[in-house]
Amino acid sequence: MFCYQCEQAAKGIGCKTHGVCGKDARTAALQDLLVHATEGLSMYARRAAELAVRDREVDVFALEALFATLTNVNFDPERLGAMLQRAAELKQRMREAYERAGGGREALGGPAAWQPAGDLEGLVRQGKEVSIAGRRARLPAEVVDLQELVLYGLKGMAAYADHAQILGFEDQEVYAFFHQALDYLASTPTDPEDLVSWALRVGEVNLRVMGLLDAAHTANYGDPEPTWVRIEPVKGKAICVSGHDMRDLAELLEQTRGKGVNVYTHGEMLPAHGYPELRKHEHLVGNYGGAWQLQREEFDAFPGAILMTTNCLQAPRDSYRDRIFTAGVVGWPGVRHIEDRCFGPVIEAALGQEGFAEDGPDRRILVGCGHAAVMSRAEEIVAAVRAGQVRRFFVIGGCDGAKPGRSYYTELAQAAPEDTVILTLACGKYRFNKLEFGEVAGIPRLLDVGQCNDAYSAIRIAQGLAEALGVEINALPLSIVLSWFEQKAVAILLTLLHLGMRNMRIGPTLPAFVPPSVLRALQDKLGLRPIGAPEADLREMLGGA
Repeated sequence: MFCYQCEQAAKGIGCKTHGVCGKDARTAALQDLLVHATEGLSMYARRAAELAVRDREVDVFALEALFATLTNVNFDPERLGAMLQRAAELKQRMREAYERAGGGREALGGPAAWQPAGDLEGLVRQGKEVSIAGRRARLPAEVVDLQELVLYGLKGMAAYADHAQILGFEDQEVYAFFHQALDYLASTPTDPEDLVSWALRVGEVNLRVMGLLDAAHTANYGDPEPTWVRIEPVKGKAICVSGHDMRDLAELLEQTRGKGVNVYTHGEMLPAHGYPELRKHEHLVGNYGGAWQLQREEFDAFPGAILMTTNCLQAPRDSYRDRIFTAGVVGWPGVRHIEDRCFGPVIEAALGQEGFAEDGPDRRILVGCGHAAVMSRAEEIVAAVRAGQVRRFFVIGGCDGAKPGRSYYTELAQAAPEDTVILTLACGKYRFNKLEFGEVAGIPRLLDVGQCNDAYSAIRIAQGLAEALGVEINALPLSIVLSWFEQKAVAILLTLLHLGMRNMRIGPTLPAFVPPSVLRALQDKLGLRPIGAPEADLREMLGGA
């Protein structure tokens, strides 16, 4: 195997025998094959769309297939095998529809010609034949790296688009772009400039997708409102919900109504408390634990049932294997999977556990500071900036992870002067969101914007403040410091690069799949750079003051 799609790639180069995430070589091969099969499906879908032939099931499957190959999502070979068989069925259906509409009857080559092996081991062998390692042996490293950059952006965007379509928000042009981009990758492009152009196009479309998901969340659950969330347990039976899927949480809250079970968010689900239609459930009592990489210890200590709705799943310990469940595209061999949001088994498991014996102290943190909430105070914020009360804004957020170097973000946030405001989002906020930052000019110094997809909110806030201050966005007193881990972070970075955001810092390490030549170009053009020492970076961002 060879995999370097996440920040924790072995030795900063790539995992070659076993993934740091827990993915084994068989699973890696099946995921590589699923990408290959989805490219083949999109080859027909893209051509059929030119003849006004579309198939929503094909569109949604392409999202789910890419989503299933994200880091820490689906480790289950059996379910990946079933997805591969479904990919072949849908490709045949798409081909037939294309031909009926007048398309060419000559079969397409490349990924479109793939046919599934008859058993799982045969699929694994096929996966090894289309692996990244194989392409790296045939093509220049820079070319393969850029192909993967485009693909990883698509994977991250697919997760956001899938969440949006689950909530009833779709865009035919977005589906069309997925098929166009996958068809492009299926052609094995080799022009570096063209590949970079496609990567930035992914960033452009991802902005649209994040806006779609923002609209889906607010239409279903209301605009997020600043809300104080309890971070200590409440006596009673308990379910912990991790991941990003708000509909899973909403359905679980309905199904647990009156059952005597308290529900806690975990990880990226924390921002759910800001949504009025979710917060109205009195048994949504608080948030448990922190970021994804701590889950094995935290879930071990949790006296209830656990539901994983998206990434980031780690290998479950035996101590809680019988009370953890997966949903959606998430999977682990031997872990019970919930279909169609029928959460009865989760509730039953929670009722069978001891639950929390007593209340913890009443400690709370603030969430729900999305673009609507922040911009409702735009006049106040702008006045504070013009009066010199607020010197600078920092966006400090992104993914968390286990590799050394992430203490940088805690140190940077703690060192930010008292006349600055920090906007944070995604699970990277767990590095400092339980610290006390106080207020400046009546504004909380730490504003939790939301999940990783709520980078859209941060962008909207920056655009709104720039308009109110009458300056270009890059002239704002704003510094962006990102932590990345997986492919959704790649999609967000591509969006920020598409927008021309300057002087961003990224860490704790740079992506192994971005060629040095591209990094140099981004540094020359946009000032993108790796993080350094917190004190030196802060001094530079504050203008040497």
